[in-house]
Amino acid sequence: MRYTVLFLALGLFLAAGCKQHPLTDYRPLDLAGMSSDTVEQLKKLNVSDPEVVQLAALKAAGVTDDTCVALVSVSRQRQHSFASADAVKSLAGAGFAEPQILEIARAGQLDSISLEAVTLRLIGLSDPTVQLLLHRRLAGQPTLSSGEISRLKNTGLNEKQIVERIQRGMTDEQADKEIAAREAARNHANTGFVRVHGRR
Repeated sequence: MRYTVLFLALGLFLAAGCKQHPLTDYRPLDLAGMSSDTVEQLKKLNVSDPEVVQLAALKAAGVTDDTCVALVSVSRQRQHSFASADAVKSLAGAGFAEPQILEIARAGQLDSISLEAVTLRLIGLSDPTVQLLLHRRLAGQPTLSSGEISRLKNTGLNEKQIVERIQRGMTDEQADKEIAAREAARNHANTGFVRVHGRR
């Protein structure tokens, strides 16, 4: 009897330690069009029901099977569940390639950087500039926020001039000062007073 209790306790301990989800419903993945091989890979990663919902949403949005598995693998390496489907869909919808999305995921910044990255696209910056900004951000280097970049563009600076400022390490505070100076100069230029000489 004592051995039976010990075996039962050992079994419960191992099950808890592995954090397996034996009752996970994988049917949403099948319905979303995910291949059976991919589903088997996800089973080995012990995906939970909430993760299945996230992955089914990604598959429905056109994200490939390989990237779905890679995203879960990255989450496991960082010791948490995958819950960033919305961020991934936003990035994919803004034209970011899956390798770029995985790069952001591996840096652990999917949720924190996705909105900023999408905004950079919406501003109309070229792909090389967006990549430069993301790499600087992922590396922890000083990088202007999308809001300040947009304001600088509105003062008449072109993309090359903005990139030069970013590469010099311009901060948002410094950008704010330049924006104020450029706006003041522009406003002053538009308020020239012209004296009208009438007949005497």
